[in-house]
Amino acid sequence: MLSLSFANFSAAYALAFCAGVFFPKRMAWWFPLTTLILTDLGLNLFYWLRYGYEFWQLPQLAEMSFNYLSYAALIWLGKRHQPTSSLTSLLGGGILGSLLFYLLTNTASWLFNPFHNPEYTKTLLGWITALTKGTGGWPETWHFFRNTLLSGGLFTALFAGALKLTTSQESPQDKVAGASTEPESTGEPEPAEIKA
Repeated sequence: MLSLSFANFSAAYALAFCAGVFFPKRMAWWFPLTTLILTDLGLNLFYWLRYGYEFWQLPQLAEMSFNYLSYAALIWLGKRHQPTSSLTSLLGGGILGSLLFYLLTNTASWLFNPFHNPEYTKTLLGWITALTKGTGGWPETWHFFRNTLLSGGLFTALFAGALKLTTSQESPQDKVAGASTEPESTGEPEPAEIKA
């Protein structure tokens, strides 16, 4: 049960969001999505071979496609920010992205119900159950929601903070020094000022 208490604690949400903010145009889309797809294929193959979990049928694949649509929404949300945005703004965007991911993927679980959970009736109550309580034998869904928000905020802060520090063009000393880094005038005219 200890491993389930950390379910949905993932850097994937922050990776997608920060890729939208910091990566160049096309790379912001292909790099995180390719990384996430290859990772999911490897994990699904492992769980299929090791434990017999079936991920290759249409309902499971349809639900997984919502994950990638959700990651694309996070990249799009990241594109609404600039690398020069404040860390607070980026943190808010990362948390909003995690919330969006949670809502979209849990709605997909309710809609496609790939594991035939009896609690996920096609009613408003079934959808609310998917978002809050979940299914028997698993922690309540709000545990996953908490982990999604915590990890989205934590990893967005780490990624964005690291990228802001490493891509800064001037050092903190240069920022403090300000105008003192400009060359001092010697009183002699510059070559452009000398008239012929």
